[in-house]
Amino acid sequence: MSIYYKIIGDGYPIVMLHGWTLDHQVMLHALEPLFEKRSGWKRIYIDLPGMGHSESQPSIQNSDDILEAILRLLDEIIPNQQFIVCGNSFGGYIARGIVHSRQDMVRGLLLIAPLTIPEYDERIVPPQTVLKRDSNLISQLSPEEADEFCSMAVVQGQTEWERFQNEILLPSKQTNYEFINHIRQNGYGFTFDTSSKLEYPTLIITGRQDNVVGYHDAWRLIEDYPRATFSVLDMAGHNLQIEQTDVFNTLVHNWLDRLELENFKIL
Repeated sequence: MSIYYKIIGDGYPIVMLHGWTLDHQVMLHALEPLFEKRSGWKRIYIDLPGMGHSESQPSIQNSDDILEAILRLLDEIIPNQQFIVCGNSFGGYIARGIVHSRQDMVRGLLLIAPLTIPEYDERIVPPQTVLKRDSNLISQLSPEEADEFCSMAVVQGQTEWERFQNEILLPSKQTNYEFINHIRQNGYGFTFDTSSKLEYPTLIITGRQDNVVGYHDAWRLIEDYPRATFSVLDMAGHNLQIEQTDVFNTLVHNWLDRLELENFKIL
């Protein structure tokens, strides 16, 4: 199976999983700057099957199969090693599946705007809200670009648009939509309960105005993670790492500090 991954740095493995239809770039741009002054981390950025540079496979029919493919990859590239896992949106759903399946190996978890309830109609989400809008910018975009950007952007400025275009819109054009639509219809949700205790540093970041997965449903996860920090960011939607970068960076730095205290002492 051909699953693309990119490794940066050496040390304790930290696995990065992106959201539905995207590729590893959304995680790389959000998290890689935070490691510029840190050493001892091996960052593993993965493209999920059928997305980015990873091939679609007929054997992958549902999210259970995606999880199994990622687990096999991890067994291959970091065999018998403890690791940290990070997931954004659907990648957060897969990350929780990894915690469930490799509970003895996972030593920390980051969930960014995580998908928790696969069926949209069953989620509790706030109404779509725009809190900052550059009307001149929006008028210069193509109708397709404006629709994509404005459908989920709470902060609609030049910086947010440029990152949205490079990290979300353009990567989504590489996706094999026939493949992922089949998964969506055939088994988007796991066939098992992902509830699993993780007694290691965890960070859950949600957007107060996230109209895709919301913030309310993610709060239900808190009791699974006794070492969790939970944050709801105002002026932030589903792409909270783009819209509230400074707060996001501060929270993730705090989480990384806690991980280093917890994990580096045993290396």
